Amino acid sequence: MSTELSEGQDLDRLEEEEEEEETSEVQNGMASIPEYYAGKSVLITGATGFMGKVLVEKLLRCCPDVKALYILVRPKAGQSMKQRVSDMMKCKLFDRVREENPDFHQKIIPISSELTQPGLSISSADVERLTACINIVFHCAATIRFDEPLKHALQLNVIATQQLLSLAQQMHHLEAFIHISTAYANCNRKHIDEIIYLPPVEPKKLIESVEWMDDGIVRDITPRLIGDRPNTYTYTKALAEYVVQQEQDKLNIGIIRPSIVGASWQEPFPGWIDNFNGPSGVFIAAGKGILRTMRANNDAVADLIPVDVVINLTLAAGWYTAVHRPKTALVYNCTTGGINPFHWGEIEHHVMSSFKRNPLEQAFRRPNANITSNYLINQYWILVSHKFPAFIYDLFLRLCGQKPQMMRIFNRLHKAIHLLEYFSSQDWEWNSENMTMLMSQLTPEDRKTFNFDVRQLNWPEYIENYCIGTKKYVLNEDMSDIPAARQHLRKLRNIRYTFNTLLVIFIWRVFIARSQMARNIWYFVVSLCFKFLSYFRASSTLTN
Repeated sequence: MSTELSEGQDLDRLEEEEEEEETSEVQNGMASIPEYYAGKSVLITGATGFMGKVLVEKLLRCCPDVKALYILVRPKAGQSMKQRVSDMMKCKLFDRVREENPDFHQKIIPISSELTQPGLSISSADVERLTACINIVFHCAATIRFDEPLKHALQLNVIATQQLLSLAQQMHHLEAFIHISTAYANCNRKHIDEIIYLPPVEPKKLIESVEWMDDGIVRDITPRLIGDRPNTYTYTKALAEYVVQQEQDKLNIGIIRPSIVGASWQEPFPGWIDNFNGPSGVFIAAGKGILRTMRANNDAVADLIPVDVVINLTLAAGWYTAVHRPKTALVYNCTTGGINPFHWGEIEHHVMSSFKRNPLEQAFRRPNANITSNYLINQYWILVSHKFPAFIYDLFLRLCGQKPQMMRIFNRLHKAIHLLEYFSSQDWEWNSENMTMLMSQLTPEDRKTFNFDVRQLNWPEYIENYCIGTKKYVLNEDMSDIPAARQHLRKLRNIRYTFNTLLVIFIWRVFIARSQMARNIWYFVVSLCFKFLSYFRASSTLTN
């Protein structure tokens, strides 16, 4: 009997081991992420944008056997499509790829396209070419302007997505369609699950309605249409998610929802950033001493997400969607707040500290920005620390025969900060189970190469690299000039001390020296302070 039981247990153990071996074989059979992308043709929209460039670089560097990257590019005024792509590939972002593979540009194939035109303005020859070879689509293109007119935001974020989905359905070898959305698409909710919520209006009906409307009428009805959402960006991204979900029976779909996308954490090097959007512009304004106050909640979670984390998750989601072919569209909330939270008050402290250690060149004033949630206090400091110095500086420029500019700069800064207030003054809770599930599906090697585990993120170090990145890559300042920049900050400090001293003397001469009552009050306060110091010294002596 015992022999039969032991034999049965041995058989069970052998079966379990065989199952584990089969699982590992299946994972090996599914191929690692670089092995999957080997020989694949990938279509990327928004490839010349911030996230798109990082996606292109990561694919070329970590999936070197990828067959080709087809990128949709819009020719700009005075710059051809080929010139735009050539300028993009000269970017410092591609230095590591350039060292490893100098001919990497041969895998990048630009396709002329315009998202605001019917059929995305792709020629019939290019349509035939794309439908014959594309295996994966990454849809990164979108307008990220918060104040975009609704009609234009619908065209870029919703209609263009519809047309790309239509093109994707014609692709003979398509294995995955990955759509980049935003974690704030449903910001009218406090708790956001990894599901597609019903949109406030049927996208098709809305598009048909605004087509015949005058721009002025659309502008007037926009606040009522977007309801409790803060802007047209979040509103149209929610509509786009619904549009993508409607095709889940025909395509293998994945949706990525990043929060506030910031500079790179690790790849291709720490702190890479190339724009003034979002927190980058705020950090630079604070580092230059222009921004002195901002309305936000110190205790609210600042849900920043490094761009390389988003791209690593995107590529992993592309692999998982193509290999496992889920029956419904999977949504991945790519956020940090629920996993590794960091608050706006902490960001203020570390940004100021970083810019004092590594100052920006030709700062307007010493970095010293403060966050407050009080509207009246914020308005007071805007008047005292923003508008008044800007008025004085512009007056000085006029006297010197130069064009005034500081008030214009501050007006633009106030507009940008006002658009961010909604996101910096409150908290959200995002479910991230799909993100955790996807991580568990990766091999140990893929977890290192395509790391999106934000639990490992050291926030003070990241913020330091972010600030240095704005200096090096956005403002193109040389790190060797930091001693001169520190000397400039010391000069600004001395100017401030001198100004404050002169101000005290001025107030004394105008208000105190000419009034007997003011002098009496002044002498009373001074004598009171002297008596307190004397008492404190005497009590200390007695104690000793």
